Amino acid sequence: MEELKHIVESFRAERGWDKIDTEASLAKSIIIEAAELLEHFQWEEDNYDKKKVCDELADVLMYSLALCYHLNVDPKEIIKEKLVDVARRYPKKQ
Repeated sequence: MEELKHIVESFRAERGWDKIDTEASLAKSIIIEAAELLEHFQWEEDNYDKKKVCDELADVLMYSLALCYHLNVDPKEIIKEKLVDVARRYPKKQ
């Protein structure tokens, strides 16, 4: 995760994006990229271009990670915390 953090933060800093991004702009970008991801499944759920889907998924992940780093939260930790909460609400099937 540290390597990925360095890659994302360096890329954004080299372009000055780290100076202009806000929590709101990053959240909006996540939604926009998620919508672009969804477009690939809009008409035919089983017929999609995997490369294009992966490109959009990468955009969603990069913006999500950028928001984590902007908020100074560890993505691994917030995912683990969320899974504890979800496990409480949706216990394992017997």
